[in-house]
Amino acid sequence: MGGSGFVGAAVLDALTAAGIDARTVPAPRLTTEAESAAALVAEAHRYDVGALGTALRGHDVVVNAAGMATPSAPAGPELLGANALLPAVVACAAARAGVHRVIHLSSAAVQGSARRLDETTAVQPFSAYSRSKALGEQALTALDPPELSVVILRATSVQGHGRPTTASLAKLARSPLASVAAPGTAPSPVTSVGALADLVVAIGRHGAAVPGIVLQPWEGLSVRTVLEAAGGRPRLLPAVLCRTAVSAGFRISSLLGGRLDGQVRRVELLWFGQDQVPGWAAEQGLAPRPAVRDVLARAGRGDRAGR
Repeated sequence: MGGSGFVGAAVLDALTAAGIDARTVPAPRLTTEAESAAALVAEAHRYDVGALGTALRGHDVVVNAAGMATPSAPAGPELLGANALLPAVVACAAARAGVHRVIHLSSAAVQGSARRLDETTAVQPFSAYSRSKALGEQALTALDPPELSVVILRATSVQGHGRPTTASLAKLARSPLASVAAPGTAPSPVTSVGALADLVVAIGRHGAAVPGIVLQPWEGLSVRTVLEAAGGRPRLLPAVLCRTAVSAGFRISSLLGGRLDGQVRRVELLWFGQDQVPGWAAEQGLAPRPAVRDVLARAGRGDRAGR
C-alpha cells in the first residue's frame, strides 16, 4: 500500500529484484477526529474492511507505505486519518484476510529529540506530523490482532534520488550555510531509501518472530560527513551557540502555535544529529548495505550540474 510513493516504489523495486511476487493496493482515504489510541482502535473496528480485506486475501505480507509523509503538514482530520487511523484499519483488514505479517512504515520522528533513538514504545512527538505517526504506532500496539505479526518499522531521515528533501540537503551542503555543531562527530540518522527497502524485504522474509518495533539501522555517517558526502565543506560552530539558537527557535515556534517545529527540528538534526541503538536488525545480521554516502554524492553532483 502506497506503492506509488517515494518509499513504496523503492520497496516494489527491491521486491522485484528479490524475485518476490508483489502487487499494489490503493489505500483508502480516511479522516478522523480521534486523538487517542483507544478511539482509533474503536473506529478501526467500526470501519467496513470488506473490500480491503478481499484485496489483501492470499498475500503473506502487507507493507503499509501509505500516509502523509510531510513533516511540516498542519494538524487536522486528513493527517490523522492517513497516519494514525489507516495503520489500524490495514491491520484489521489484514487479520481478516489471513495475512501473516504487516509491516507498517513509521518514523523515528515519533521519538523527537530523545538523546538516543531506540525500539521501545516511548515517544516524544514534537509536531503535528510526529504526533500523528506516534498515534498510529500506539493504535497498532493497542490493537494487537491475534495470529498476525505486526511490525512497526521506524524509518530515520530517508534520502534518495528524486526526493526534494535530498536535493535541498545537497544544495545546503554546498552553500555558505553548511555548518555543524563542533566537533561534528555526532552520528547522523540520515539513511538511504534503498537500505530501507532492503530491510522491508528482509523483515518480510524473516521466518522467525520479529519484534513489534524495529528501528532502521544507522548507515555510519556523522553530521559532518553527511555534508561532506554531498560535496560540502561545513563550518564547525560552537555547540553552545547552536544549542542556544535551537532553543530560541523552538520558543519562537511555540509563540506561533508550533508552526516552525519541523523546521527547527531539521536544523537541530543538521547540527547535532542523533544517536541510536544498534537495534534488532543489526543484532540479527539483517542490516542492509549502507548506501546513503553514494546517494548524497549523486545528489551533490546533480546540484553542481544545476548550478
